[in-house]
Amino acid sequence: MTLTDPLDAHGPLDAQDPLGATAPAPPAAPTGSPTPVFIALKLALLRNGLRQSAGRRAAYVASIVVTLLIAALQLLGLVLLRGTDHADALVTLLTAVLALGWAVMPLFFPGGDETLDPTRLVMLPLRPRSLITALLVSSLIGIGPLFTLTLVTGSAIAVAHGAAAAVAGAVAVVLTVLVCVALARAVATANSRLLTSRKGRDLALLSGLFVAIGAQFVNLGAQKLGGGDGLAVLEPAAKVLRWVPPAAAVDAVQGVSDGAYGVAAAQFALTAGALALLLWWWTGSLTHLMTTPDASTLQAAAPRERRGSGAADTPDASGPFARLLPAGRTGTVLLRTLRYAVRDPKTKSAWVTSVGIGLLLPVITAVQGNGSVYTACWASGLFGTQMYNQFGQDTSAFWMVAQTISSRRDAYLELRGRALALLLVAVPYVTLAVLGSGYFLKNWPAVPEALGLALALLGSMLATGAMTSALAPYSIPQDSGYKNVVPAQAGIAWISIFGGMAAGAVLCAPVLGLTVWLHLSGAHGWLWVVLPLGAVYGAVIAETGLRMAAPRVAARLPEILAAVSKG
Repeated sequence: MTLTDPLDAHGPLDAQDPLGATAPAPPAAPTGSPTPVFIALKLALLRNGLRQSAGRRAAYVASIVVTLLIAALQLLGLVLLRGTDHADALVTLLTAVLALGWAVMPLFFPGGDETLDPTRLVMLPLRPRSLITALLVSSLIGIGPLFTLTLVTGSAIAVAHGAAAAVAGAVAVVLTVLVCVALARAVATANSRLLTSRKGRDLALLSGLFVAIGAQFVNLGAQKLGGGDGLAVLEPAAKVLRWVPPAAAVDAVQGVSDGAYGVAAAQFALTAGALALLLWWWTGSLTHLMTTPDASTLQAAAPRERRGSGAADTPDASGPFARLLPAGRTGTVLLRTLRYAVRDPKTKSAWVTSVGIGLLLPVITAVQGNGSVYTACWASGLFGTQMYNQFGQDTSAFWMVAQTISSRRDAYLELRGRALALLLVAVPYVTLAVLGSGYFLKNWPAVPEALGLALALLGSMLATGAMTSALAPYSIPQDSGYKNVVPAQAGIAWISIFGGMAAGAVLCAPVLGLTVWLHLSGAHGWLWVVLPLGAVYGAVIAETGLRMAAPRVAARLPEILAAVSKG
């Protein structure tokens, strides 16, 4: 038996038998590469994904099947493009977009792959270089790398003509896949502490906004491709991206096919240099992560200038903005609602997504050539939905608010403060959306009537949102970043949202009818009155909705509290 003395600098101490003889120490176990161990761990993670519950197993298998089917169809489509004019421009742009997806994937979906979190490895006695090799090889196992390999292989086949181009295509495929995987790993390691923090979860929740924006650009690109020029419209972008790794490696295959060996060699060298640079960045980030303590291992200490005690050392928690708000409960509720919008990940995600899509839709329709200033009313509709399910947005914390509501007056002030918080952002935002639409469409005369309609719709949405918050509240689960309603209350959520939106459109009908009548009667000179009338009508209808919802909130407070607490 061998005993290890932690104070002995020369290794294990030799144990002695009862007769005093010294037993020889066993030879040290050879230290091998950790790569096989990491490969086994990655395979175990994939295997464990199939050992979950039946529902999760079905979803996991379905996602794999759908991904493989899409990859196979893309491979077939790229193979069929072989010999087509401007196919090189398409595959170059496609490879660049693929690399961009690998770069942002760790930021938007940090929980998608546990192996993307290098903080799990900081306690292992491994050197960064051996760890880099093991992580890089194990990262090549999975549905994502397989999808990338299929797509890049199809791209190489589409532009490879001849034996030399086939060899260049094989090199391009290997380089591209390695660059994509190393890029994802380097980004994840450099931002690992951000991704495991609250800010990282906020960023993941905001990914819906970027997905929506990306879908609109994909839609525009598809429409451009459907035009008479076909793939030729991609040439300007491809001329730039052909020198951006790893798209440069795929474009080099076309260069070899055309006999431009010098340019192709430069593109391969550029991609190989990018891979080396990524590995160097990854190694440095991993070394810094494994050797630098974070806040969890250091005792938090306040700066010297802030140390001490007493009221003089404590800053004003309310801040200068709070002093500008109305006194009493209305100002308190307004400030609390705005703080929720800044601090709560789900509320922040809903607000930012509504703002982003509301501003994006008028621009997209203008670029498509079929836009109208009236599309800015989408901004009012999308942001007005934030008034819906007001008490469900508080989740289990609503019981503290419920303790302060004992009369219709309390309920009215609570609803009014929440509505004013929305209006504080919504009115400038809607105005900006309408003015932006008028600018892009060069239709300034239609701005006053469009703004009047948008403000009337916003007031109608606030009124119906207050009513549905009282009559159809539902719980928002907190254990998932992407679920906004518990399964048992899905029907209530549909009724609340779509029923309220339909009622809001009906309430806005008088202002819409006035606008249509002025157009049909030829009284275009009076269309400007829609702006003041729409603003006044929106304010009146919103106030009416708040006053009608207040007694219902006070009367149904126990039911509301029970409904929003089920998550």
